[in-house]
Order: sequence, then C-alpha cells, then structure tokens
Amino acid sequence: MTTHPVAVAADGEPGGPRVRELGEEALLAAFVPLLPTGRRTLVGVGDDAAVVAAPDGRFVVSTDVLVEDHHFRRTWSTGYDVGWRAANQNLADVAAMGAEPTVLVVALVVPPDLEVSWLVDLARGLADAVGPHGVGVVGGDLSAGEKVVVAVTVHGDLAGRRPVLRNGARPGDVVALAGVVGRSAAGLALLEAGLGGVGGDATEYLELVAAYLRPDPPITAGPEAAGAGATAMIDLSDGLLRDAGRVAGSSGVVVDLDALDRVLESDLLAVAEAAEAVGADPLRWVLTGGEDHALVATFPAETPLPADFRPIGHVHAPSQGAPAGSVLVQGGRPPVTGLGWDHFAGA
Repeated sequence: MTTHPVAVAADGEPGGPRVRELGEEALLAAFVPLLPTGRRTLVGVGDDAAVVAAPDGRFVVSTDVLVEDHHFRRTWSTGYDVGWRAANQNLADVAAMGAEPTVLVVALVVPPDLEVSWLVDLARGLADAVGPHGVGVVGGDLSAGEKVVVAVTVHGDLAGRRPVLRNGARPGDVVALAGVVGRSAAGLALLEAGLGGVGGDATEYLELVAAYLRPDPPITAGPEAAGAGATAMIDLSDGLLRDAGRVAGSSGVVVDLDALDRVLESDLLAVAEAAEAVGADPLRWVLTGGEDHALVATFPAETPLPADFRPIGHVHAPSQGAPAGSVLVQGGRPPVTGLGWDHFAGA
C-alpha cells in the first residue's frame, strides 16, 4: 500500500529544526519539491495559481479538512499518516462521482514549534498516496496556528462520462460495495484502548490500525462503476448505514441490505478478534464505522457488476413502514443503534 511502514507515532521530542526556526521560503523549500506535478498540470507551484488541463470541459471539485485532536492525534499519527489520509479521503470523493482525480491543492496551518521533519513526512505521505494515480499537488497555502490543520481540495476529470450522483438509485437496482467496511473504526478503537502498538512495533492488530491511519480506498472503482452504468454512488466516510441512507434519501427510495453474515462476512471476520479484545460489537463497526472510504453504488439489476464491486442489497420503493431514506436489513430495522459518524454530535 505504501513505501513507509505503518507506525503509531511515539511520544517524546524527535528533535531537528522547528517551523519557527525557518522562514516561510525555506520551509516551503523543505517539502514542496517532494510533491508530484501530475499528468494534467500545465503550470504548477511557483506562480499565484496553477493551470490544469480539463479536456472534458468540466471538472469535479471537492474539499476536506483534517484538524488535529479532532480528526487525528499526533501521538498516534505520523506526518506521513496524515498526508496519506488527507489525500485519500479526497481522492475517494472524486471517485464517488465517477471521475478520475487530477490535482490537489493543500492548505496547511502549522504550530511554530512543529518539527520540520513532521511536515516533510506529511509531504511524502501526500506524494505516495497520489503518485500511483498520476495526481499532482499544485499549490495551496501555509499559515501559522495553534494546531495542525490540513485542508485539501481535489479536482477530477469525468473523461466524457456523466457524473454519478446520489439521487439516481431506482427500485430494482442492486446495491454494491467496493472496498472494505469496519476496519478503520476497529483501528481507532484499538488505539483508544492502547492496543495499537507504539513506535512501529508490530502487533496482531497492525492491519486494522493501518486501516485507520492510512485508508486505502478503491479509487479506480469509481470511474469503472460510472462506465458500467452505476445509477448512484457515494464515498463511505461516515458509515454504511448513514451514507447508504443519504443515497436512499436523495433518490427517494429504500436501501435494503441482504443477510449481513453473508454479504459482509469478510468484513465481520476481519474485525471480530479486535472487537472481542475491546468489548465492542463488530457489527456496529461494520455498519456504522466510517473512514474506510469504500464506495457504495447502485446498478440496474441486469448490469454486470465491475470486478471491484460485490452485491450487498437491493433498492425498493418506499412504503408506509419504510419511508424514503430508510436503510433496512432483510426488510427490518438494522440490528444496531445509531447510524454513524456526525461531525458535530461526535457519533
């Protein structure tokens, strides 16, 4: 997945120069050369703005922000982890529209006492995440603040395809999943329980911790779904139930998941041992845990699913007992409470 080993950041001061000891120009010179230009960039870093080719005549744009101690902790996450995660959560948004990501613009807020090496590591994480997709990092902004904030804006190219929106699901469609669910939530729970390992020591839960620190979304599956005729699609950033409900609500339909122990068997098995270790319900992680950045799409019943997708349910018309926007499991209520992550409610 990456050239850097996954490790939970260790406590203590790693040393090296701090941001405050370098001027802005020297600080930029320390990490900007690490960032890739990308295949669509005509004018990159160095001017007041970048110029990017948009041969389709349209471009897809989205933005996300990571705030220290809200979305990540530096005691857990290396700079590389944060860079990787910031890039991939944005790439997944573009993929969910059926587009191919082209460039990122990154705005950073950093405390003056932050180690320059942490910031350089963040640039390496960004570069390694976007490099395989031919995506460039073409500019942004740099400012001082009390905590690290990483704001990323991503652009994408539809390559002549129609964008796949949330409002296109129709009764009779198949609901399909690309990627995994529950692993990121498991990794976060393990870190909170002190079972994630420190300083890069291998643990039996390392793969789950990695899923939280460095999600690996199925980026290429988005354009493939669009090409195959997907009627609706969404990035699972806030949990399967919540995000599938957003598709159902936008489309005026009901999403009905099939037997969970069959369609989500591999996801449940992957987190079962960790759930037992921390006294959690693995089904809750799989249904409501966010930040795996899998893709859920709906397809007409007669459409062959792209290779990265597996069927997990069906779309129904709303009824008196299941209004538009409902997410059911085999026709009934989901077997867990809550829907998933809410940025302001905190759950």
